Amino acid sequence: MTHAVVLGAGIAGLLAARVLADTYDEVTIVERDDSPGAVPRRGAPQGGHLHGLLDGGRRLLEELHPGIVDELAAKGAPSVEPLRDTRWYIHGRRLAGDATGMRSVLVTRPFLEAALRARTLTFPGVSLTYATATGLLERGPDGVGGVVLRDGTVPADLVVDASGRASRLPSWLARLGHRTPPEHRVDVDLGYATRLYRRGPGTAFSGVTVSTVPRFRGGGCVAVEGDRWLVTLAGMLGDHPPTDPAGFTAWAATLPAPDIAAVIADAEPLTDPVPYRFRGSRWRRYDQIRMPAGLLAVGDAVCSLNPLYAQGMTLAAQQVRILREHLAGSVDARAFHRATAKVCASAWGVATRSDLAMPEVDGRRPVRTRLLDDYVRRVQLAAHHDPQVARAFLRVANLTDRSSALLAPRLVVRALAHGSR
Repeated sequence: MTHAVVLGAGIAGLLAARVLADTYDEVTIVERDDSPGAVPRRGAPQGGHLHGLLDGGRRLLEELHPGIVDELAAKGAPSVEPLRDTRWYIHGRRLAGDATGMRSVLVTRPFLEAALRARTLTFPGVSLTYATATGLLERGPDGVGGVVLRDGTVPADLVVDASGRASRLPSWLARLGHRTPPEHRVDVDLGYATRLYRRGPGTAFSGVTVSTVPRFRGGGCVAVEGDRWLVTLAGMLGDHPPTDPAGFTAWAATLPAPDIAAVIADAEPLTDPVPYRFRGSRWRRYDQIRMPAGLLAVGDAVCSLNPLYAQGMTLAAQQVRILREHLAGSVDARAFHRATAKVCASAWGVATRSDLAMPEVDGRRPVRTRLLDDYVRRVQLAAHHDPQVARAFLRVANLTDRSSALLAPRLVVRALAHGSR
């Protein structure tokens, strides 16, 4: 009997358990938060705030769980096409509308996790236990043979750490005498405040995204299940939205686009504003160390990005797709982490390049990066006028197309022609 253990029952952990179920006889998911209902888990403090399942992630999700998007839609989650059904503002102006060929499902994170959890636990051999992991079991001088829990141990042939940004894996590795991974950081001091409102009929759109570029204030307002609006206000570099109701409403009116303020002016509040603070993006480079055999890491435990860009769930799904490919043979931890580093590098570049475009954010800005920043800015400005540029930009932002798509010759010509306005 082969046995795999997954630490964490978030998006990354549930997707990892799904692909492991195709190879291992038993898969045990270990989750410390005993809150299986449609409420945010304590271990996911951002769980009650705006989340975006990008089109790239939606496609991967349906590969692993065919029909799940239709299932979510049947339960009340709006299914929309970006740009046509939602409004996007960058540099204070709305992107031009065009068909994108993409589909988004608008849900709260607990609602999505509940659906994934229910589906994952239907696979033979998959189980969920609520417990706190405190370390790793050694297997020989250079391997891992399971996990240590607060009240026992769980032997395993493979351990996958999907415990999120607060992962303790580096300290566990150090305790066993292994190297810890180098870490990249870009601090932005982001603050969120989120409130739910009742959603009545007759609204002309399903969602609004107001970027913080080039200002420090932005936000999002999306229709979610239960006929509600989920409204998140965001501020960078310490300029955080207030959490008192009057202050929340007043702060929304300061955004460079009026749509969010217009929605909440007439909507009935269902909750008080709830805060969340994100210090900065962090990438643990497990690809640069020799990992013990039988141990892998995925999701935010590896690469945790500025949530403003909504890449986290999609990046986790991309890493899990690579895991599925590597399960076809013997799992080589170093080869796996080198493969996932490529998708992490792409997402990291998109997120941190946008953050480092603000001079107040500390970080290296090589000449090549500065040139790319200037070009991306031109693409964003051209997207106000040119529907084809807007479509290309949003497909890259949704991790549907590679970032190199923005360098296609016809797009460069359009961006340079319109991006100087």
